[in-house]
Amino acid sequence: MSRIEKRFAKLRQEGRAGLVIYLTAGDPDPATSQQLFEGLAGAGADLIEIGMPFSDPMADGPAIQAAGLRALKQGATLRSTLAMVRTLRARDNDTPLVLMGYYNPIYRYGAEAFARDAVAAGVDGAIIVDLPPEEDNELAVPARAAGLDIVRLATPTSDEVRLPTIVEHASGFVYYVAIAGITGTRSAEAASVTSAVERLRRFTKLPVAVGFGIRTPQQAAEIARAADAAVVGSAVVERLALNLDPHGNAKPGLVEAVLGDIRALAAGVRGARSS
Repeated sequence: MSRIEKRFAKLRQEGRAGLVIYLTAGDPDPATSQQLFEGLAGAGADLIEIGMPFSDPMADGPAIQAAGLRALKQGATLRSTLAMVRTLRARDNDTPLVLMGYYNPIYRYGAEAFARDAVAAGVDGAIIVDLPPEEDNELAVPARAAGLDIVRLATPTSDEVRLPTIVEHASGFVYYVAIAGITGTRSAEAASVTSAVERLRRFTKLPVAVGFGIRTPQQAAEIARAADAAVVGSAVVERLALNLDPHGNAKPGLVEAVLGDIRALAAGVRGARSS
């Protein structure tokens, strides 16, 4: 079993949903970013999404766009992201690590080389926002050969004609985008998410994680009652940004402030089905 399969099996055994936390690699600087990622699992993250910095993140809102630009300004690259993953994996052999981002940096790196190097570094899966299932030959085929899960995105506009194509070669889990639009702009409605997850389960046996628009422990708990995992990104990135000085440098206490928010989110998720 892959780390992702093992983690969701463990969550089912515990009778709860998981918490997936997103941060951008290299934000606000390499050392602080490393500290943050090293603290996520201890703060309650069950899976970790690592954003690959990119200059044109079309699915992301202002908070994650700014995070990517801060990281790029600090010299972040796909190679430095994989190097950080290697360090994380040396410290934690159990927590699933999933890269999230856009295809352009992978194309420049080389899809086969990326899949090979990502797995060697300890990456378990990839979510590539702008690569549809019709383009499987680009990345999904070499990724499967290397043992890298390709997580597919489903949205509120994915109808029953489209869903079979989306989930056909998906692996790891399916990521349901709870709002139509970019990240961090609106909140998801629990009732619509519940019905969407039920519909998705008719097409796949993979776990369903729900993200976009989850900002508070209460909202995370609502999602955790319906889905297999709640994904929180923009709210965490915004907390990070609030702890930067006017020059974009980390203030003392940034890491603890971010991890404190994650502990609260984790408490909401873990208590969701028992309340």
